[in-house]
Amino acid sequence: MQVRRGTERGQVDFGWLKSAHTFSFGSYYDPRHMGFGVLRVINDDRVAPRGGFPTHPHRDMEIISYVVEGELAHRDTLGNGSVIRPGEVQRMSAGTGIAHSEQNPSADRPVRFLQIWIEPAARGRAPGYEQRAFDVDPASPIRLVVSPDGAEGSLEIGQDARLYRVLFASAGEARHELPPTRAAYFQVVRGSFTLNGQALVEGDGAALPEGGALTLAASGAAEALLFDLPEVRHA
Repeated sequence: MQVRRGTERGQVDFGWLKSAHTFSFGSYYDPRHMGFGVLRVINDDRVAPRGGFPTHPHRDMEIISYVVEGELAHRDTLGNGSVIRPGEVQRMSAGTGIAHSEQNPSADRPVRFLQIWIEPAARGRAPGYEQRAFDVDPASPIRLVVSPDGAEGSLEIGQDARLYRVLFASAGEARHELPPTRAAYFQVVRGSFTLNGQALVEGDGAALPEGGALTLAASGAAEALLFDLPEVRHA
């Protein structure tokens, strides 16, 4: 297990935006942290009231937005316009090209969201967009929200990767099995966890180049994202 402490992430502060970059992005560059296999970006963004990203283009990337607190307004050149709230996940497949804007519509509340980029299996796909709310089941804290085939009502992406939301309302434990040929990345969003005996707190991430059994324990209310990825070589 390779632990990436939240305090070690790249930090940027533009006033209207404060962001922590798990992997190299924009003005933050660290050749030791360029991504983990097909997982290229995890940005923990906090946008001030009425702040946001003006319209800008993307190409050949699977982009996932996961709102933690507040609201995020989205508009794109496909004609989509929506507001993403906690409990909802958005998937935008950039494909041959798409431009979008992301704004905090609130006059007095910041928005915190994680923006995730996953490299597609093939370039030149048609661009697409999906957004969905996912119910909370206290009996099943690990919920599939993104997959290559839309299984279990998840959003569909063009890569053999799966994203699970891990959500505990109080202290608890869960177990998840991965084939040994898969890799995993675990990102703590809020609270604290123990992952296979390793203590992790908010902002921490852990890369596991080899799959197998994952044992999770939350010390209280806690939230995380779990990525099930193709085998990562030279991780």
